[in-house]
Amino acid sequence: MINRGNAPLWRLRVSIGRSSYKQTMPLNCAQHRHHTILAAAASGITGFITKNGGDAENVCDTAGVNPLCLDDPHAAIDLGAFVTLYEHAAENTRCDNFGLIFGQSFRPESLGLIGAIALAAPTLGAAITTLAELFPFHQQATETRIGATGGLLTLEYRILDGSIINRRQDAELTMGMFANIFRHTLGTDWAPEQVFFEHPCPADGRLHQDLFGADICFGQRTNALVFRNRDMDRRMPKGDLARLDHLRRSLIRLSGSTGTLSLLDRIKGEIRSRLPNGIIHVDAIAEALGFARWTLQRRLSEYGVTFSDILDTVRRDLAALYLRQPHIPLSDIGFYLGYSEHSAFTRAHTRWFGVPPHHVRHS
Repeated sequence: MINRGNAPLWRLRVSIGRSSYKQTMPLNCAQHRHHTILAAAASGITGFITKNGGDAENVCDTAGVNPLCLDDPHAAIDLGAFVTLYEHAAENTRCDNFGLIFGQSFRPESLGLIGAIALAAPTLGAAITTLAELFPFHQQATETRIGATGGLLTLEYRILDGSIINRRQDAELTMGMFANIFRHTLGTDWAPEQVFFEHPCPADGRLHQDLFGADICFGQRTNALVFRNRDMDRRMPKGDLARLDHLRRSLIRLSGSTGTLSLLDRIKGEIRSRLPNGIIHVDAIAEALGFARWTLQRRLSEYGVTFSDILDTVRRDLAALYLRQPHIPLSDIGFYLGYSEHSAFTRAHTRWFGVPPHHVRHS
């Protein structure tokens, strides 16, 4: 379990008055603006799809992403469409580890403003903490933070929007991107102590261990790099505080905000992150959202739903996703959904879909 400890002492603090930020709208290539991510996060994806035998035009069309937007690193893409883009790329190229492999090759220089911000920080520690602080401006509806576990530090990442269900490729892509910021300063042989992923183990998880050079833990509450608190004072090769200040302002002005989630989507996200830990209590979700229990329940009643309704929906949607992955044992799916007994999962699945889960697998 990750301990949400205090930020390290080497945390960089850059003082910029919030009143100086211009809340302007970024160039938006999404048909329906929801939550966005800057197109730099997909830099080079069309070429990588083609290189791996896929049809980049078909992938973009299926995901609802205008390929012309991918040429502008400052363009804003709908976050859901971006995540879907990588899932479809994996399917189209028949490369199950598409995001994992692409992320390993994704250098900080290609990440647009957020990558330039990390590179402009004076030290590695400042680069990592500034990345965690500002990444939600690069990718809205996202949580990034520095945590601690067992005497080690963690750089954590997860999408808060619970309506985005299938997001494995994005998680593996992002962890590779983050690892390459460490490698930029510490060398290509740098490896974390562990890597956490919120999704279940893929059909073959050995490549993950080989590429990260670390133990991989799947089915976790969040995605994270786990690393030792050393070398944090190492100088970044092109650190420049004046440039960092300018880039920081530019990113916040371009994005406008870190995005605002609907209450229901935020609750879904918080439920999802806790499912592998077992029973989900409304009190814990209310606390995570900054509500009293009765306030959360009153707000939900305004939507005409209960907490149990939302919990049931999250479990149902994830069950449908996991059942399409035949390498995940049925007993494990029940665990990932927070059921203590397989029989409870079987009853729930029958209620949702009219048949027990093993009928789906054998059909």
